[in-house]
Amino acid sequence: MAFPEPRPTKPELPRKSVRSLPCRQGAVRAVRFNVDGRYCLTCGSDKSLCLWSPLRGTLLRTYGGHGAEVLDAAGSFDNSRLCSGGSDRAVLFWDVASGQILRKFRGHAAKVNCVQFNEEATVIVSGSIDSSVRCWDCRSRRPDPVQILDEAKDGISSIKLSDHEILAGSVDGRSRRYDLRMGELYADYVGSPITCVCFSKDGQCTLISSLDSSLRLLDKDTGELLGEYTGHKNHKYKLDCCLSERDTHVVSASEDGNVYFWDLVEGTLALTLPVSRGVVQSLAFHPTEPCLLTASEGSVHCWREESFVAEDELPA
Repeated sequence: MAFPEPRPTKPELPRKSVRSLPCRQGAVRAVRFNVDGRYCLTCGSDKSLCLWSPLRGTLLRTYGGHGAEVLDAAGSFDNSRLCSGGSDRAVLFWDVASGQILRKFRGHAAKVNCVQFNEEATVIVSGSIDSSVRCWDCRSRRPDPVQILDEAKDGISSIKLSDHEILAGSVDGRSRRYDLRMGELYADYVGSPITCVCFSKDGQCTLISSLDSSLRLLDKDTGELLGEYTGHKNHKYKLDCCLSERDTHVVSASEDGNVYFWDLVEGTLALTLPVSRGVVQSLAFHPTEPCLLTASEGSVHCWREESFVAEDELPA
């Protein structure tokens, strides 16, 4: 007699605050996990970029080189390089260990909202208020971008990369997906300025948040609306959204100081997490664990599931 397979465990949501990072960077504009989730980056309005061990609350290094506030940052696949963009219209390419700026790319005509590496960390892709997405070759000494994608009619608010695609969200209300293998452009219109875009972990869907206080889950290939998620507040600010580590929940920052979790399939609100009195502007979900980072005003908090026990809480 065969025993039935055990039921898969229900995903736990991060609802317990386990660490607060003493950023001292002015307002924290963005918080980002590195590729394996061991470290995170915080982007400050004081022009600094900081590298942390979030669970320990340890500041590992501070990077200074931007001429204005830092708006986004990303780490390379091997954790040896960083890229960042800011209000000074520059895209910076950093060596993690030395803290040195390896390259400074200039070409955008307005502030750089978002930056991402390609998989091999040989190209930095940046999106700007100047309505363009630009691709910069990290290995070349050429000062010019190797490619400019300027189909957007308004500023670029968010970009994400897969192994062969660039997904860009724009204030013109359209998300554009550039298939670099096929040389094709696909656009989806949501009718409201887009604040954030991302791919699902399985690469089949795109999640789009916009200034009408709603998130939409679209089939990547057909553009079909698979789900719509509402209840949070987003009318004025560029806020982050993401999917949980197992694609089970949709997560969004909100202007009312909360973070909202919805069941991806059912569309029901699963958790309202009170974070601060101010706007929760940025968030990042750990790639493999139920761990969430939130940035609000000048502070970053690390959230884990209820059953999580930190190393310093374990009995000796």
